[in-house]
Amino acid sequence: MPDPDPMTPSSRRLLIAGAAVVALAAGAIAAYFSTDSGAKEGRKADKGPPAVPVTVASVSQETVPVRLQAIGNVDAYSTVALKARVDGQIVEVNFREGAPVKKGDVLFRIDPRPYEAALRQAEANALRDVAARNQARSQDQRYQDLLEKNFVSKEAYAQIRTNAETAEAVAKASQAALENARLNLEYCTIHSPLDGYVGKVLLQAGNLVKANDVSPLVVINQVRPIYVNFALPEQNLPELRKFQALGKLAVEALPSAPQQQPTQGQLIFIDNAVDPSTGTIRLRGQFENADAALWPGQFVNVSVRLYEQADALVIPAPAIQTGPAGQYVYVVGDDMLAQVRKVTVQRTDGERAIVAAGLSKGERVVTRGQLRLGPKTRVQISNTAAEPS
Repeated sequence: MPDPDPMTPSSRRLLIAGAAVVALAAGAIAAYFSTDSGAKEGRKADKGPPAVPVTVASVSQETVPVRLQAIGNVDAYSTVALKARVDGQIVEVNFREGAPVKKGDVLFRIDPRPYEAALRQAEANALRDVAARNQARSQDQRYQDLLEKNFVSKEAYAQIRTNAETAEAVAKASQAALENARLNLEYCTIHSPLDGYVGKVLLQAGNLVKANDVSPLVVINQVRPIYVNFALPEQNLPELRKFQALGKLAVEALPSAPQQQPTQGQLIFIDNAVDPSTGTIRLRGQFENADAALWPGQFVNVSVRLYEQADALVIPAPAIQTGPAGQYVYVVGDDMLAQVRKVTVQRTDGERAIVAAGLSKGERVVTRGQLRLGPKTRVQISNTAAEPS
Protein backbone atom coordinates (compact mmCIF):
# COMPACT_ATOMS: atom_id res chain seq x y z
CA MET A 1 0.00 0.00 0.00
CA PRO A 2 1.66 3.34 -1.11
CA ASP A 3 2.87 5.97 1.40
CA PRO A 4 0.45 8.76 1.88
CA ASP A 5 1.51 12.21 0.40
CA PRO A 6 3.24 14.13 3.24
CA MET A 7 2.02 17.49 1.79
CA THR A 8 -1.52 18.43 2.32
CA PRO A 9 -3.46 20.28 -0.34
CA SER A 10 -3.19 23.51 1.64
CA SER A 11 0.62 23.19 1.88
CA ARG A 12 0.87 22.56 -1.83
CA ARG A 13 -1.11 25.69 -2.58
CA LEU A 14 1.14 27.80 -0.31
CA LEU A 15 4.28 26.48 -2.03
CA ILE A 16 2.95 27.33 -5.48
CA ALA A 17 1.94 30.82 -4.33
CA GLY A 18 5.44 31.47 -2.83
CA ALA A 19 7.14 30.38 -6.07
CA ALA A 20 4.97 32.76 -8.04
CA VAL A 21 5.86 35.68 -5.73
CA VAL A 22 9.58 34.92 -6.08
CA ALA A 23 9.29 34.80 -9.89
CA LEU A 24 7.46 38.14 -9.97
CA ALA A 25 10.07 39.80 -7.73
CA ALA A 26 12.96 38.51 -9.88
CA GLY A 27 11.26 39.84 -13.01
CA ALA A 28 10.73 43.25 -11.45
CA ILE A 29 14.37 43.47 -10.36
CA ALA A 30 15.60 42.49 -13.84
CA ALA A 31 13.30 45.05 -15.45
CA TYR A 32 14.56 47.77 -13.08
CA PHE A 33 18.21 47.14 -13.82
CA SER A 34 17.53 46.89 -17.52
CA THR A 35 15.64 50.19 -17.54
CA ASP A 36 18.32 51.99 -15.43
CA SER A 37 21.16 50.76 -17.70
CA GLY A 38 19.31 51.90 -20.81
CA ALA A 39 18.69 55.32 -19.28
CA LYS A 40 22.37 55.73 -18.44
CA GLU A 41 23.43 54.72 -21.93
CA GLY A 42 20.88 57.14 -23.39
CA ARG A 43 22.20 60.02 -21.25
CA LYS A 44 25.76 59.15 -22.19
CA ALA A 45 24.84 59.11 -25.86
CA ASP A 46 23.10 62.48 -25.55
CA LYS A 47 26.11 64.09 -23.74
CA GLY A 48 28.80 63.17 -26.34
CA PRO A 49 32.57 64.00 -26.02
CA PRO A 50 33.55 67.00 -23.84
CA ALA A 51 33.99 70.40 -25.49
CA VAL A 52 37.58 71.43 -26.35
CA PRO A 53 38.74 74.66 -24.66
CA VAL A 54 40.11 77.13 -27.21
CA THR A 55 41.12 80.77 -27.50
CA VAL A 56 39.53 82.81 -30.28
CA ALA A 57 39.94 86.24 -31.90
CA SER A 58 37.62 88.21 -34.14
CA VAL A 59 38.50 89.07 -37.73
CA SER A 60 39.03 92.84 -37.92
CA GLN A 61 39.03 95.18 -40.90
CA GLU A 62 41.51 98.04 -40.75
CA THR A 63 44.15 100.04 -42.58
CA VAL A 64 47.56 98.38 -42.44
CA PRO A 65 50.90 99.39 -43.96
CA VAL A 66 52.46 97.36 -46.76
CA ARG A 67 56.07 96.68 -45.84
CA LEU A 68 59.12 94.93 -47.23
CA GLN A 69 61.06 93.01 -44.57
CA ALA A 70 64.81 92.39 -44.39
CA ILE A 71 67.73 91.89 -42.01
CA GLY A 72 70.04 94.90 -41.81
CA ASN A 73 73.41 95.82 -40.37
CA VAL A 74 74.02 99.09 -38.53
CA ASP A 75 76.88 101.20 -39.86
CA ALA A 76 78.44 104.32 -38.30
CA TYR A 77 77.67 107.63 -40.00
CA SER A 78 81.38 108.50 -39.88
CA THR A 79 84.42 106.56 -38.70
CA VAL A 80 87.76 108.21 -37.98
CA ALA A 81 90.99 106.41 -37.08
CA LEU A 82 93.11 108.96 -35.22
CA LYS A 83 96.84 108.90 -35.99
CA ALA A 84 99.71 111.04 -34.82
CA ARG A 85 101.09 113.56 -37.34
CA VAL A 86 104.39 114.03 -35.49
CA ASP A 87 106.83 111.72 -33.75
CA GLY A 88 107.05 111.79 -29.98
CA GLN A 89 106.00 110.39 -26.65
CA ILE A 90 102.38 110.37 -25.48
CA VAL A 91 102.15 112.28 -22.21
CA GLU A 92 98.34 112.50 -21.76
CA VAL A 93 95.25 110.45 -22.63
CA ASN A 94 92.26 112.63 -21.74
CA PHE A 95 89.27 110.31 -22.22
CA ARG A 96 87.75 107.08 -20.98
CA GLU A 97 87.43 104.14 -23.37
CA GLY A 98 83.96 103.85 -24.86
CA ALA A 99 82.93 107.30 -23.67
CA PRO A 100 81.20 109.94 -25.82
CA VAL A 101 83.35 112.82 -27.03
CA LYS A 102 82.57 116.16 -28.63
CA LYS A 103 84.18 117.73 -31.66
CA GLY A 104 87.26 119.67 -30.51
CA ASP A 105 87.83 117.73 -27.27
CA VAL A 106 91.50 117.11 -26.48
CA LEU A 107 92.12 113.37 -26.62
CA PHE A 108 95.93 112.97 -26.69
CA ARG A 109 98.94 115.15 -25.96
CA ILE A 110 102.40 114.38 -27.33
CA ASP A 111 105.48 115.79 -25.58
CA PRO A 112 105.69 119.31 -27.09
CA ARG A 113 109.14 120.38 -25.83
CA PRO A 114 111.16 119.39 -28.92
CA TYR A 115 108.67 121.22 -31.14
CA GLU A 116 108.64 124.30 -28.93
CA ALA A 117 112.42 124.48 -29.30
CA ALA A 118 112.13 124.01 -33.06
CA LEU A 119 109.55 126.81 -33.18
CA ARG A 120 111.87 129.22 -31.34
CA GLN A 121 114.68 128.40 -33.74
CA ALA A 122 112.40 128.94 -36.73
CA GLU A 123 111.30 132.30 -35.32
CA ALA A 124 114.92 133.37 -34.92
CA ASN A 125 115.80 132.29 -38.44
CA ALA A 126 112.79 134.15 -39.78
CA LEU A 127 113.81 137.36 -37.99
CA ARG A 128 117.36 137.05 -39.31
CA ASP A 129 116.23 136.50 -42.89
CA VAL A 130 113.68 139.32 -42.72
CA ALA A 131 116.44 141.69 -41.60
CA ALA A 132 118.67 140.52 -44.45
CA ARG A 133 115.81 141.00 -46.89
CA ASN A 134 115.15 144.51 -45.67
CA GLN A 135 118.84 145.36 -46.03
CA ALA A 136 118.90 143.96 -49.56
CA ARG A 137 115.78 145.97 -50.47
CA SER A 138 117.38 149.19 -49.16
CA GLN A 139 120.58 148.54 -51.09
CA ASP A 140 118.58 147.77 -54.25
CA GLN A 141 116.77 151.09 -53.92
CA ARG A 142 120.06 153.05 -53.52
CA TYR A 143 121.66 151.36 -56.50
CA GLN A 144 118.58 151.98 -58.58
CA ASP A 145 118.93 155.72 -57.88
CA LEU A 146 122.63 155.57 -58.75
CA LEU A 147 121.89 153.73 -61.96
CA GLU A 148 119.46 156.44 -63.04
CA LYS A 149 122.27 159.01 -62.54
CA ASN A 150 124.75 156.75 -64.35
CA PHE A 151 126.94 156.46 -61.26
CA VAL A 152 126.99 152.64 -61.45
CA SER A 153 126.99 150.22 -64.31
CA LYS A 154 124.07 148.06 -65.27
CA GLU A 155 126.08 144.95 -64.43
CA ALA A 156 126.74 146.16 -60.89
CA TYR A 157 123.04 147.00 -60.40
CA ALA A 158 122.03 143.55 -61.74
CA GLN A 159 124.14 141.89 -59.07
CA ILE A 160 122.55 144.02 -56.35
CA ARG A 161 119.11 143.25 -57.74
CA THR A 162 119.86 139.51 -57.69
CA ASN A 163 121.02 139.74 -54.06
CA ALA A 164 117.76 141.48 -53.10
CA GLU A 165 115.62 138.82 -54.81
CA THR A 166 117.65 136.09 -53.17
CA ALA A 167 117.13 137.66 -49.76
CA GLU A 168 113.41 137.91 -50.48
CA ALA A 169 113.25 134.20 -51.30
CA VAL A 170 115.24 133.24 -48.22
CA ALA A 171 112.90 135.29 -46.04
CA LYS A 172 109.86 133.53 -47.53
CA ALA A 173 111.47 130.14 -46.97
CA SER A 174 112.15 131.05 -43.35
CA GLN A 175 108.55 132.15 -42.95
CA ALA A 176 107.34 128.81 -44.36
CA ALA A 177 109.65 126.95 -41.96
CA LEU A 178 108.19 129.01 -39.12
CA GLU A 179 104.62 128.07 -40.11
CA ASN A 180 105.63 124.43 -40.33
CA ALA A 181 107.15 124.57 -36.85
CA ARG A 182 103.93 126.08 -35.51
CA LEU A 183 101.89 123.31 -37.16
CA ASN A 184 104.11 120.62 -35.69
CA LEU A 185 103.62 122.11 -32.26
CA GLU A 186 99.82 122.15 -32.80
CA TYR A 187 99.95 118.52 -33.91
CA CYS A 188 101.24 117.62 -30.45
CA THR A 189 97.67 118.17 -29.21
CA ILE A 190 95.23 115.75 -30.88
CA HIS A 191 91.57 116.84 -30.92
CA SER A 192 88.41 114.89 -31.73
CA PRO A 193 87.35 115.74 -35.31
CA LEU A 194 83.67 114.86 -34.69
CA ASP A 195 80.99 114.03 -32.12
CA GLY A 196 80.96 110.31 -31.42
CA TYR A 197 82.11 107.47 -29.22
CA VAL A 198 85.73 106.44 -28.78
CA GLY A 199 86.82 102.83 -28.85
CA LYS A 200 89.68 101.03 -27.17
CA VAL A 201 92.90 103.00 -26.70
CA LEU A 202 95.59 101.23 -28.69
CA LEU A 203 98.52 103.25 -27.31
CA GLN A 204 98.58 104.40 -23.69
CA ALA A 205 100.48 107.30 -22.15
CA GLY A 206 104.24 106.76 -22.15
CA ASN A 207 104.40 105.07 -25.53
CA LEU A 208 106.34 106.49 -28.44
CA VAL A 209 104.39 107.18 -31.62
CA LYS A 210 105.44 107.76 -35.19
CA ALA A 211 103.81 110.14 -37.59
CA ASN A 212 101.18 108.41 -39.78
CA ASP A 213 101.91 105.02 -38.27
CA VAL A 214 99.93 102.00 -39.51
CA SER A 215 98.09 101.47 -36.22
CA PRO A 216 95.78 104.30 -35.10
CA LEU A 217 95.74 105.68 -31.60
CA VAL A 218 91.97 105.20 -31.29
CA VAL A 219 88.90 104.86 -33.52
CA ILE A 220 85.90 107.20 -33.19
CA ASN A 221 82.44 106.32 -34.52
CA GLN A 222 79.74 108.90 -35.09
CA VAL A 223 76.34 107.37 -34.23
CA ARG A 224 74.04 110.40 -34.49
CA PRO A 225 72.80 110.11 -37.18
CA ILE A 226 73.51 106.52 -38.20
CA TYR A 227 73.10 104.23 -41.21
CA VAL A 228 71.45 100.82 -41.59
CA ASN A 229 72.49 98.80 -44.64
CA PHE A 230 70.28 95.99 -45.91
CA ALA A 231 69.36 94.12 -49.09
CA LEU A 232 66.08 93.10 -50.74
CA PRO A 233 65.37 90.65 -53.58
CA GLU A 234 65.60 92.19 -57.01
CA GLN A 235 61.88 91.42 -57.55
CA ASN A 236 61.09 94.25 -55.12
CA LEU A 237 63.11 96.83 -57.07
CA PRO A 238 60.23 98.04 -59.34
CA GLU A 239 57.99 98.65 -56.31
CA LEU A 240 60.76 100.45 -54.46
CA ARG A 241 61.52 102.79 -57.33
CA LYS A 242 57.82 103.39 -58.03
CA PHE A 243 56.94 104.50 -54.51
CA GLN A 244 60.25 106.31 -53.95
CA ALA A 245 59.39 108.50 -56.93
CA LEU A 246 56.21 109.55 -55.10
CA GLY A 247 58.03 110.62 -51.93
CA LYS A 248 60.49 109.60 -49.27
CA LEU A 249 60.00 106.04 -48.00
CA ALA A 250 59.88 105.43 -44.25
CA VAL A 251 62.16 102.75 -42.81
CA GLU A 252 61.86 101.08 -39.41
CA ALA A 253 64.70 99.32 -37.62
CA LEU A 254 63.90 96.99 -34.73
CA PRO A 255 66.76 95.59 -32.60
CA SER A 256 66.55 92.01 -31.43
CA ALA A 257 65.87 93.04 -27.81
CA PRO A 258 62.09 92.60 -27.30
CA GLN A 259 61.75 95.57 -24.93
CA GLN A 260 63.04 98.10 -27.47
CA GLN A 261 60.77 100.09 -29.75
CA PRO A 262 61.31 100.45 -33.51
CA THR A 263 63.48 103.36 -34.63
CA GLN A 264 62.13 105.52 -37.45
CA GLY A 265 64.22 106.63 -40.42
CA GLN A 266 64.19 107.24 -44.16
CA LEU A 267 65.46 105.38 -47.20
CA ILE A 268 68.28 107.47 -48.68
CA PHE A 269 70.08 105.13 -51.07
CA ILE A 270 69.30 102.43 -53.64
CA ASP A 271 72.37 100.92 -55.24
CA ASN A 272 72.88 101.46 -58.97
CA ALA A 273 73.21 97.75 -59.73
CA VAL A 274 71.82 94.40 -58.59
CA ASP A 275 74.37 92.07 -57.03
CA PRO A 276 74.48 89.19 -59.56
CA SER A 277 75.91 86.74 -57.02
CA THR A 278 72.93 87.06 -54.64
CA GLY A 279 70.18 88.54 -56.81
CA THR A 280 69.61 91.33 -54.30
CA ILE A 281 69.73 95.11 -54.37
CA ARG A 282 71.60 96.98 -51.64
CA LEU A 283 69.83 99.80 -49.79
CA ARG A 284 70.59 102.20 -46.96
CA GLY A 285 68.40 103.94 -44.41
CA GLN A 286 69.38 106.93 -42.31
CA PHE A 287 68.20 107.29 -38.69
CA GLU A 288 68.55 110.24 -36.32
CA ASN A 289 69.27 107.78 -33.48
CA ALA A 290 68.86 110.45 -30.80
CA ASP A 291 68.72 107.85 -28.01
CA ALA A 292 71.62 105.79 -29.46
CA ALA A 293 69.38 102.72 -29.66
CA LEU A 294 71.23 101.61 -32.81
CA TRP A 295 74.91 100.73 -32.48
CA PRO A 296 77.51 100.13 -35.22
CA GLY A 297 77.82 96.47 -36.18
CA GLN A 298 74.41 95.54 -34.73
CA PHE A 299 71.97 93.36 -36.69
CA VAL A 300 68.38 94.63 -36.82
CA ASN A 301 65.07 93.77 -38.44
CA VAL A 302 64.34 96.33 -41.14
CA SER A 303 61.02 97.13 -42.82
CA VAL A 304 60.42 99.59 -45.65
CA ARG A 305 56.89 101.04 -45.70
CA LEU A 306 55.58 101.34 -49.26
CA TYR A 307 51.94 102.43 -48.80
CA GLU A 308 48.83 102.01 -46.62
CA GLN A 309 46.33 99.25 -47.51
CA ALA A 310 42.75 100.17 -46.55
CA ASP A 311 40.02 97.73 -45.37
CA ALA A 312 42.37 94.80 -44.93
CA LEU A 313 41.13 91.69 -43.06
CA VAL A 314 43.49 91.07 -40.17
CA ILE A 315 43.79 88.08 -37.81
CA PRO A 316 46.49 86.95 -35.37
CA ALA A 317 49.22 85.03 -37.19
CA PRO A 318 49.00 82.00 -34.79
CA ALA A 319 45.51 81.29 -36.15
CA ILE A 320 46.98 80.24 -39.52
CA GLN A 321 47.50 76.47 -39.91
CA THR A 322 49.12 74.66 -42.81
CA GLY A 323 47.95 71.31 -44.17
CA PRO A 324 48.27 69.20 -47.32
CA ALA A 325 45.68 71.37 -49.08
CA GLY A 326 47.31 74.66 -48.06
CA GLN A 327 46.61 77.19 -45.35
CA TYR A 328 43.45 77.09 -43.25
CA VAL A 329 41.89 78.31 -40.01
CA TYR A 330 39.29 76.99 -37.58
CA VAL A 331 36.18 79.19 -37.49
CA VAL A 332 33.83 78.99 -34.48
CA GLY A 333 30.14 79.56 -35.32
CA ASP A 334 27.19 80.40 -33.11
CA ASP A 335 26.58 76.66 -32.57
CA MET A 336 30.03 76.46 -30.88
CA LEU A 337 31.28 73.97 -33.48
CA ALA A 338 34.68 74.37 -35.15
CA GLN A 339 34.68 74.52 -38.93
CA VAL A 340 37.72 74.16 -41.17
CA ARG A 341 38.01 77.16 -43.50
CA LYS A 342 40.60 77.40 -46.28
CA VAL A 343 42.11 80.89 -46.49
CA THR A 344 44.49 82.83 -48.71
CA VAL A 345 47.10 84.75 -46.72
CA GLN A 346 48.37 87.82 -48.54
CA ARG A 347 51.26 88.46 -46.16
CA THR A 348 52.23 88.61 -42.51
CA ASP A 349 53.12 91.76 -40.60
CA GLY A 350 54.77 90.84 -37.32
CA GLU A 351 52.19 88.99 -35.20
CA ARG A 352 49.38 89.75 -37.64
CA ALA A 353 48.29 88.05 -40.85
CA ILE A 354 46.49 89.87 -43.66
CA VAL A 355 43.94 87.55 -45.29
CA ALA A 356 43.02 88.04 -48.95
CA ALA A 357 40.14 85.51 -49.13
CA GLY A 358 38.24 82.98 -47.01
CA LEU A 359 37.06 85.09 -44.07
CA SER A 360 34.65 87.91 -43.28
CA LYS A 361 34.80 90.71 -40.76
CA GLY A 362 33.56 89.70 -37.30
CA GLU A 363 34.04 85.92 -37.66
CA ARG A 364 35.82 84.16 -34.82
CA VAL A 365 38.97 82.18 -35.53
CA VAL A 366 40.79 79.85 -33.14
CA THR A 367 44.21 81.13 -32.09
CA ARG A 368 45.12 78.46 -29.53
CA GLY A 369 44.06 74.83 -29.08
CA GLN A 370 43.96 73.78 -32.77
CA LEU A 371 45.77 70.48 -32.14
CA ARG A 372 42.68 68.91 -30.55
CA LEU A 373 40.23 70.17 -33.14
CA GLY A 374 38.65 68.56 -36.18
CA PRO A 375 35.64 69.30 -38.37
CA LYS A 376 32.46 69.83 -36.33
CA THR A 377 34.33 69.57 -33.02
CA ARG A 378 32.44 71.19 -30.15
CA VAL A 379 34.50 73.92 -28.50
CA GLN A 380 34.41 75.97 -25.35
CA ILE A 381 35.85 79.48 -25.50
CA SER A 382 38.15 79.83 -22.52
CA ASN A 383 38.97 83.49 -23.18
CA THR A 384 38.87 85.91 -26.07
CA ALA A 385 42.18 87.07 -27.51
CA ALA A 386 42.78 90.76 -27.99
CA GLU A 387 41.76 92.21 -31.29
CA PRO A 388 44.67 92.55 -33.71
CA SER A 389 45.87 96.11 -34.01
